[in-house]
Amino acid sequence: AFADDDHLERTLRRGLRHIQLRPNLLDGCLTETGLELTHHPTTPRQGQ
Repeated sequence: AFADDDHLERTLRRGLRHIQLRPNLLDGCLTETGLELTHHPTTPRQGQ
């Protein structure tokens, strides 16, 4: 249980930071779905 809203927010931010710094975690989860993943490079939009 979380003591208060701040405790919940800190815990969520820490977890998201953990995932952000370890992109292989998301890759592994997506791989387990069995879906084929393809990479589509992004291109800058006009005027950016």
